Amino acid sequence: MASQLSSKKRRVPSRYSTSDFDYEYPREAVAQRPLPERTASRLLVLQRDTGRIEHRSFVQFSTLPDPGDVLVLNESRVMQARLRGRRDNGREAEILLAHPEPDGTWLAMVHPGGKLKVGRKVMFGDDTVAEIVDVIGGGLRRIRFSGRLTAKELMEQSGLVPLPPYIERPPDQQDRERYQTVFAQQNGSVAAPTAGLHFSDETLSDLSSRGVTIERVVLHVGPGTFKPVETDNPSNHPMHAEWYSVLPEAATRIRRAKDSGKRIWAVGTTSARVLETVAHHDSVSDASGWTDLFIYPPYEFKMVDALLTNFHLPRSTLLMLVAAFAGQFPSAAIDLADAGCGLCRIRGDNARISRGRK
Repeated sequence: MASQLSSKKRRVPSRYSTSDFDYEYPREAVAQRPLPERTASRLLVLQRDTGRIEHRSFVQFSTLPDPGDVLVLNESRVMQARLRGRRDNGREAEILLAHPEPDGTWLAMVHPGGKLKVGRKVMFGDDTVAEIVDVIGGGLRRIRFSGRLTAKELMEQSGLVPLPPYIERPPDQQDRERYQTVFAQQNGSVAAPTAGLHFSDETLSDLSSRGVTIERVVLHVGPGTFKPVETDNPSNHPMHAEWYSVLPEAATRIRRAKDSGKRIWAVGTTSARVLETVAHHDSVSDASGWTDLFIYPPYEFKMVDALLTNFHLPRSTLLMLVAAFAGQFPSAAIDLADAGCGLCRIRGDNARISRGRK
């Protein structure tokens, strides 16, 4: 059985303030639709040890890892977790399901939060009800469903894709495919691990044919991923815990590759957080459980040697992780996000940061 690991420990205060991770970006630069081809995005390569920057295309990505390197994907699948119903007074209400609980309830975020207190109900059609049974902090509610449909059946029947707040349009049928990686398997996320959106089946086949080992982990992205850091010192920011899993056979192969000097490539901040959660002195253990690991400068990465990531929004925990990985060039993460955010996000453009060969 996989061990249960926890990332809970006393955080080291950051020498940076949250304002150091702020920048201005034009909202009109955030594309509202993906490119027709997943691999058509631009790719910016930052060499972590020298600060050297290269401009490439993502179609060239498969040439970057060496044979024997390991590419780690997060195979979590986005749920159709946004549910729209009506309160007792007939007014609209919205529930964003986050995670099922062992007792049959769900953790969720709700709108309007001020109106949906304990005991209030949201109706879906004439035969399904969601009742608020607890307010547990951090914007979360515990919700119990009753009636004809279960929560999962309701999501399948009428749930909407939970597009990020920077996508200012309603979700449509195309989003069910394109706001999902081609390798997604396990339902559980309320947001896509967006670095993986750029991969096609052909890209993965090309990487495998070049001798790159592809491993899969799971981290179910929770609603806290969109919460900006509001504390002056990042170390005081409360992180929502997210469920993760690394299978024993994957852990063994990653550990052997690391021990033999091969590089471990994390596709996205979610894969990076899984690897660092279970890393022990340049090793990695099979595990599953909940992680609230918050990576910000200064941080010494124990497992990840290269990171593929999208550009990230100001004051986000994701941007801080990228800055931490940039090492002696932490400001590069901010500069790149600021200068290169034009038509980034869901449409494409991403960055690859490498620590270089040992």
